[in-house]
Amino acid sequence: MYRYLITPSLHGLRSPLVGSCQIRGVAAAATSMGHMGGVTKREGDISDSFASLSGKKAEPLPDRFRQLKLQLVAGHEGAVIRGWKRLLSVLRQENELISQRGPTIVPEVRFDRLDEDLRDNATEIKKRGVAVVRGVIPEDEARAYKFEIEEYVRRNPQTRGFPAENPQVIELYWSSPQLRARFHPSMLRTQIALMTSLWRTSDPNSPVSLHTPLSYADRLRIRQPGDAKFALGPHQDGGSTERWEKDGYGRSGVYDAVFRGEWESYDPFDASSRVHAVTDLYGGLGSCSMFRMWQGWLSMSRVGPGEGTLQVNPLAKEATVYSLLRPFFRPIRDVKELGDKRKYLDADNWVFTSGDDMTSDIPGATPGHGQEFPDGLHPHLELERTMVNIPQVKPGDYVVWHCDTIHAVDRTHSGKSDSSVLYIPVCPTTEASAKYVARQRDAFIHGLPAPDFPGGKGESEHVGRPTVEHVVRCCDPAGIQSMGLGKLAVRDGETAGGREAINRANAVLGF
Repeated sequence: MYRYLITPSLHGLRSPLVGSCQIRGVAAAATSMGHMGGVTKREGDISDSFASLSGKKAEPLPDRFRQLKLQLVAGHEGAVIRGWKRLLSVLRQENELISQRGPTIVPEVRFDRLDEDLRDNATEIKKRGVAVVRGVIPEDEARAYKFEIEEYVRRNPQTRGFPAENPQVIELYWSSPQLRARFHPSMLRTQIALMTSLWRTSDPNSPVSLHTPLSYADRLRIRQPGDAKFALGPHQDGGSTERWEKDGYGRSGVYDAVFRGEWESYDPFDASSRVHAVTDLYGGLGSCSMFRMWQGWLSMSRVGPGEGTLQVNPLAKEATVYSLLRPFFRPIRDVKELGDKRKYLDADNWVFTSGDDMTSDIPGATPGHGQEFPDGLHPHLELERTMVNIPQVKPGDYVVWHCDTIHAVDRTHSGKSDSSVLYIPVCPTTEASAKYVARQRDAFIHGLPAPDFPGGKGESEHVGRPTVEHVVRCCDPAGIQSMGLGKLAVRDGETAGGREAINRANAVLGF
């Protein structure tokens, strides 16, 4: 089943791979811990993650959100208004640049020059919140992943997907190619570089390790030419209302500076502020429980703009700030009344809502679903012209985008061949993430869907599903550790907080 050989561990590892007897003990412990810690979700597919795909109608949010909004900006109303005006001025300039440059605005990095290219392009990558890393996996190997997956599905016709009649996004988490890609030494090296080169910890004692990635099992996409069903519009993952809630992102104070009117001082790449954030308060089907610094996918096909691929709004900081402040402002006159879009967008046409005028409305937010950006609700982002396709990619290229980046997929796949990817995000080690990995490890052992995702039998009865023994025998030690099947090791250059995070994670994982 596996054509992947054992390779030396990554540089800096100091803990040996656990043996097969230990693995059996870990597997037993994982079963016990997993059953104790998780809630089984109903069956479903990717459409359940988004109100627009599931057909759920928008409903008014409870009054507690009105009260929450009042609390968030209390005492800072004037500063928020001034910050809003500064933000709109910046967006006007940036939107024009994005519209002119299109896909060329997306930074590119070569795997064979990974450290140098990340260093040279760090400022632009952090500004844009997206990057293409070329050649992480050899092209022939990445292309072969797709053929193996198609054979796995052929042997297991019970495999679920969306849409049900002609699946484009497939409910698989544990196929051999997915595991090999997640655990590939080059993938792990890339993930570590993306964390350590572009993220920081403002507090070195923050319990998070940027040097030690944890594995997050996600789905895959094999989108066929002509498909228009998987028409997922602009959205943010990692929750929706959680971004405003005290027990959500507020638990870490991720966006406190924004709600004080000091949005320029907000750093999207400060890991310290996100360690304790809760991104899933409602147990949504597909709502991510782990801290994903980067979302990402590995291409298994050659695909270009308009061919069923990714679109992003390449403005990591300002677009997020706008989405956070938009619920506090409303237009005085609508665009039809004014008859001029520029006048409609002008800061003087937008008024801050406070006191008795405050509402519970958070445009595009539905509890338990991703944050969406329907047409017209976030007009200053001008998404109709600032959502740009990523450049053409080939098998083995890795595309990553910041966890707050607004992204979408082509509404129609206008290409002539499939657009196929494995979803593989970049996750640092934290105690909370290790708790999720313990549950995920149990799901892997039993062949069930990963805990964040729709439930059901999953791959438990699939022919050819890899076992723990296959993984331990055939995969790189660092990859095995990332899955909670081996003791996490402290790498060179780790902070005090990073060492603490690894110690806590190992205790959670049973080591």
